[in-house]
Amino acid sequence: MSDEGEAWKVTFLGDRELIHAALLAHEDADDWDPDVVLAGSEIAEDRPDDWQLEVWLSHKPDKHELDTMRALFAGTAPKARIEHLPPTDWVTLSQAGIEPILEGPFHVHTPDHPPRVEPGLRNFLIPASLAFGTGQHATTAGCLAMLATMKQRGVVVRNLADIGTGTGLLTFAALHLWPRARAVASDIDPVCGPVVAANADTNGVAMGDGFGRMAMVIGAGMDHPLLCASAPYDLLIANILAGPLVELAPEFAGAVAPGGHVLLSGLLTTQEPAVRAAYARAGLRLAARMTRGDWSILWLRRRRFGGVRNTRVGTLPEWSKRW
Repeated sequence: MSDEGEAWKVTFLGDRELIHAALLAHEDADDWDPDVVLAGSEIAEDRPDDWQLEVWLSHKPDKHELDTMRALFAGTAPKARIEHLPPTDWVTLSQAGIEPILEGPFHVHTPDHPPRVEPGLRNFLIPASLAFGTGQHATTAGCLAMLATMKQRGVVVRNLADIGTGTGLLTFAALHLWPRARAVASDIDPVCGPVVAANADTNGVAMGDGFGRMAMVIGAGMDHPLLCASAPYDLLIANILAGPLVELAPEFAGAVAPGGHVLLSGLLTTQEPAVRAAYARAGLRLAARMTRGDWSILWLRRRRFGGVRNTRVGTLPEWSKRW
């Protein structure tokens, strides 16, 4: 949604299980309009079992659209609250007032908050924008923590890829930990290109091809010539959704060097068994895991010896990290 037109929001209230089930149904809805954006969250920290499902649109929802939203719920859907919002872009609205986060050596903040001056702390200024990944979501914050854990455990990265980069934050963080690495970041959403470039400039991250630099491409999964040509990777990061993670497991495994690492997030803990099974079939084993609320963050490693089954890099189906 642009900041030029209308903005509408539809909210459904329910318990955690009900909203999670609706999120899973949304993930499986092949005909969902990608311009109708959906998110689930706790209503308040002191009410962990009370959740809300919020849907943003650029126009007043009609009966068909409301019925499509209600169909995400098994049985009777909660009552919908429909709001007409001031003209704005929905991501900036949804991220308004977000607090800074501190994960390992990283402090991520918006322009509304100052940087922190502490030894060994790397500040990243990430404004709310049309791209995902300011660090406040549990999956992004968990990936920052896992990257720091990898560094502490002696992982060496010379070549990395970040699939579904959003704002570029995870690539920035990885290049801070491994400053001589080469990085390729990608996203399916064209809006991420200028957002990443602006954020890189703001945070002093060099763009382009070469050691200590990041290249930004637009494409689905591994479907870009630069991503394919730059493989194999020591580290591949994918903070997207469980469905695409499962579908892309063979391609991701094939793009990682023997002994290389894969960092996955964007999956609920209930989805973790299916994701881990897909990567085990592709020849990757679990090195470590952590959870943040209802979300899993997985560190997987490809065996140094032995083949990887069913691996290829090529044209992939379209998918979206919008959630």
